Amino acid sequence: MKEVLKINGFRRLWLAQVVSILGDFLALFGVISLITFRWHGTPLQVTNVMIAYLIPVAIIGPMAGVFVDRWNVKRTMVASDLLRGLLIILLVFATRLDHIYVIFFCVSVFSSFFGPAQSVTLRTLVPVHGLLSANAMMSQAFYTMRILAPAAAGLLVYWLGESSCFYLDTISFFFSAAMLSTLVILRSAPAKSVGEKNVKSVLNDFTAGGRFVLTHPAISFVMIAMMTAMFVMSCFSPLISVYVRDALHAGTRSFGLISAMVGVGLIVGTQLVNAIAKNRSKRHVALCGLFGLSLATAVLGLFKLAFVAGLSMFGLGFAIAFIVVPAQTLMQQETPPDMLGRVSSSFMALFCVSQLLGLLLSGSLADWIGVRPLFVWSGVALLVISAAGYLWVRGGEGKGQELVAAAG
Repeated sequence: MKEVLKINGFRRLWLAQVVSILGDFLALFGVISLITFRWHGTPLQVTNVMIAYLIPVAIIGPMAGVFVDRWNVKRTMVASDLLRGLLIILLVFATRLDHIYVIFFCVSVFSSFFGPAQSVTLRTLVPVHGLLSANAMMSQAFYTMRILAPAAAGLLVYWLGESSCFYLDTISFFFSAAMLSTLVILRSAPAKSVGEKNVKSVLNDFTAGGRFVLTHPAISFVMIAMMTAMFVMSCFSPLISVYVRDALHAGTRSFGLISAMVGVGLIVGTQLVNAIAKNRSKRHVALCGLFGLSLATAVLGLFKLAFVAGLSMFGLGFAIAFIVVPAQTLMQQETPPDMLGRVSSSFMALFCVSQLLGLLLSGSLADWIGVRPLFVWSGVALLVISAAGYLWVRGGEGKGQELVAAAG
């Protein structure tokens, strides 16, 4: 990680994301707090915020990657940051739920282009052997802010109101845009001429990216692992505020502290996975993360103690680190540079589709069976899927050994 930080361009990219992610979490916490504690929203209304954000990424994401492979990635990231900063400030004037839904939907449209552009930039700035450390550091930036933001946002909301979170998020986007504008990105020209802008060429590029993801064995496996984890996670992650309110009978500050434990687990997990995954199959590492995630999810629903809830959130974050970092690194290492925008955007889209499906079910299921039973059954479902994944990996290895023996 120290060697990666010596790369000037990566250091600026990392710093821009640290500040921007902090602002994002402040704004998200402010919105959830506003709906839950001030407007006394239902679980379904809380989850609708995330649904409004995920829909554009799921639908526009794969096609956005096609254009990112053709566009100037620095300009794409800077424009996305500036436009999102202007949109977030509109949350200050939101007075109804539909205002918030529309704003998050529009922010997501521009995020659909930022994500793959950032992935391309990271792969351009960092050599292949440094990608695992670079992804670990980017994840740590995300996770560190995941720790600091809920507690900080809880205090900001308590002292200054939700609007303070929205103002700070806008400032963070402008800071990120300023940092990214100083990058020097030396990117080779795409395989196809940039001048090919007809519909057929765009569709061909789109199809090629999807085909690569689905037919590459290693990438398809870690993709399924990430989709499964996010599907189960999204069934209850927006409902933590409701769980704190109804099961623990606590308020905003407890919600912030318990939520922050996810970030602690993510940072600890990222530190360990950076060393473990270097000498082990990334598919095995991701599978271990799935097993851990199932246990943490079930424990959260079985108990009604704030201390246990904090431990469960820690375990949840720890397990996710063992899924996300190896999956991201494997995708960047195995994908040809001229397809990275398309593949990473397809990755993001499938990632968001799984979250979207979970969110669409979670609000209604929570209203029907309750938040805690939903957590328990999500953990059971994830445990079953993890066991099936273990059999798949073991069977694949056995088949591979048979082929090697036959060839010998």
